[in-house]
Amino acid sequence: MTLLIAGLALFFISHSISIINEPWRNRMAAQLGETVWQGLYGLVALAGLVFIVWGYGLAQQTPVPLYTPPPWARSANLLLMLPVFPLLVATYFPGRIGAAVKHPMLLATLLWALAHLLVTGTLASLLLFGCFLIWAIADRLSMRQRVQRPLLGAPPSAWNDLIALLAGLALYVSFLFWLHGWLFGVAPIVQTF
Repeated sequence: MTLLIAGLALFFISHSISIINEPWRNRMAAQLGETVWQGLYGLVALAGLVFIVWGYGLAQQTPVPLYTPPPWARSANLLLMLPVFPLLVATYFPGRIGAAVKHPMLLATLLWALAHLLVTGTLASLLLFGCFLIWAIADRLSMRQRVQRPLLGAPPSAWNDLIALLAGLALYVSFLFWLHGWLFGVAPIVQTF
């Protein structure tokens, strides 16, 4: 559990600098140079992500159950996950979807975390998905007081919404039937053929 907590701390400290103290972030980026700042930020976030994956895997070997998911949770999870991948793609393919929801990556993260909290009831899962849920809410609220820095992505286009929907739904189906089981050892849909 220590490795998971360390990973969460590294990941969320790096991802929360702008929420907590954006002027300090901007001063450091100006002092070091934006490229160096982004490189350091990326390394810390990547280290955190590696520790999260490693720590979560270790913690799930001896899970500490906290609650039993209700029978309807699996269906709710599948429904909540449906918009997640189109929202992720819309983050990098700006169009009407991104304009409508303002921050598609944060909404995708929020839905992803909530969906997974419904179907997992262990201490490690509560820490992992609960931290992502709280961070996504805090970051989304903080966007009311600050301007989002531009992301690298495709130029705005009328086609981007179609790309986001089709690519997102293709990713959703891939995760549903194959990738989630392959990557994480848990199949969202049990195939019986």
